Amino acid sequence: MLSINPPVSATPPTQTIVERVRANAKVDPEKPALVCDGRTVTWGAFDQRINKIANLLLSMGVAKGDNIAIISPNSIPYAELFMGILRAGACVTPLSTMASPDALKKMLTDCGAKAIFVAEQYLGLVEGFVTDLDISRFAIDFDHDAFQPFERAVQGADDTDPEIAIDMSDAFNLIYSSGTTGTPKGILHNHWMRAAQMDRVSPNGYDDNARTLLSTPLYSNTTIVSFLPTLFGGSTVYLMPKFDARGYLEIVQSEKITHTMLVPVQYKRIMDVPDFDQFDLSSMRVKFSTSAPLRADVKADVLARFPGKLLEYYGLTEGGGVTVLNSAEHPDKLHTVGQLAPGNDIRLIDEAGNEVPKGAVGEICGRGPTMMAGYFGRDDLTADYIWRNAEGQIYFRSGDMGRFDEDGFLILSDRKKDMIISGGLNIYADDLELVLLADPDVTDAAVIGVPSDAWGETPLGLVVLREGAARTADQVCADANEKLGKSQRLSAVEARDVLPRSSIGKILKKELRIPYWADAVR
Repeated sequence: MLSINPPVSATPPTQTIVERVRANAKVDPEKPALVCDGRTVTWGAFDQRINKIANLLLSMGVAKGDNIAIISPNSIPYAELFMGILRAGACVTPLSTMASPDALKKMLTDCGAKAIFVAEQYLGLVEGFVTDLDISRFAIDFDHDAFQPFERAVQGADDTDPEIAIDMSDAFNLIYSSGTTGTPKGILHNHWMRAAQMDRVSPNGYDDNARTLLSTPLYSNTTIVSFLPTLFGGSTVYLMPKFDARGYLEIVQSEKITHTMLVPVQYKRIMDVPDFDQFDLSSMRVKFSTSAPLRADVKADVLARFPGKLLEYYGLTEGGGVTVLNSAEHPDKLHTVGQLAPGNDIRLIDEAGNEVPKGAVGEICGRGPTMMAGYFGRDDLTADYIWRNAEGQIYFRSGDMGRFDEDGFLILSDRKKDMIISGGLNIYADDLELVLLADPDVTDAAVIGVPSDAWGETPLGLVVLREGAARTADQVCADANEKLGKSQRLSAVEARDVLPRSSIGKILKKELRIPYWADAVR
């Protein structure tokens, strides 16, 4: 595999997450470690289950670095499997429940997974092909002739610690893109990368009896970057199998939640709960946001009404440059994603790979202590992802466009691939979306490029109108175009009941484009 050497942080990690979790269980075995759907597992019981799962895998001949797959909603067994796989020295491969059966088959074939653990809710995604693969199959919560019962297998396993030695360079997890075409890319993280992320544990209070509520799926890096620090800090993880805004607020209030990770669409839905202000959320200390930019108006609303800090992180699952915005400390910078995190560096480059002038928009390339080991088995893709500066140092190309303001705060423009080139001019969809979202009758919006005989492509707005809106999509378009520059104007606006989103809230623009480009040649 192509060697990627991240910068050495000021305090390089010396303890793996596996070691720390083992130690935490000995410190306070009666303390709650996991809570889900009214069930609580103590640190002592958690540790025992981790041992059993690790020994089950080892008894099957699983060796260090082998990939072990999981497809399941958030649950206590999922969390136990995650840590048990690591204790066995294997690599966690959490599969996206948003992926198609064809994509999932490609993922499992690509990584050569030795075993898969499946929850009944997602059996239909793998049932049609999984028996054709050379893979051990376990049913987490159902009975099926082609699957071994998970609970029965775990109960029969040894509960002593196998004490497998873990090196920082060993594989930790493999996270696949959930695309439906082509071969999904597997992002490989090692123990160094995950241990380096634990520098945020104490500063963010994860080790101070934190109660962290997670409602995004455990296959997402968004969730993992809050799940792991909570366990590393010896605190308690609360898992929601399925997010709903009112249920989330009820858990925060009843369980006195102190920490949470949410994506922008969840913040909007939570803040829109009609009686939001009637909930007691005073226990909340720190709220995190990532995966997509959180709109400035939503940040302002969260700051005004939702107790606790609001920290927004910008970064990639692959790692590289990271920025952080402490919203309360910088209320005049809510339109940005913050400043560089310690030990990180970001450069902005043009199409030719040259750094752009100060204040100009360029593709974001990042470098930092937390960088992936590479795309699994694809040195070619890894090499394509890399940009090197004049000193030959490795930066990861994000595909995002942005610029730094005069104070060093990063302002995102758009995804490079979402940029619309109309009549030879670059149009950033994000700029147009902000105008649409400022319309009081618009609750959600996306702008895509569609074919145009005159211009090559032209921007089209897709909006969800608020319930009871009297204005039409055409009127929204006309009002937006009055606010936009001549070269930015929307060709049209269409109303939709809903815009498709991934499980972590990203609008699926690829899906939106398909009907318009199906018969066109780009």
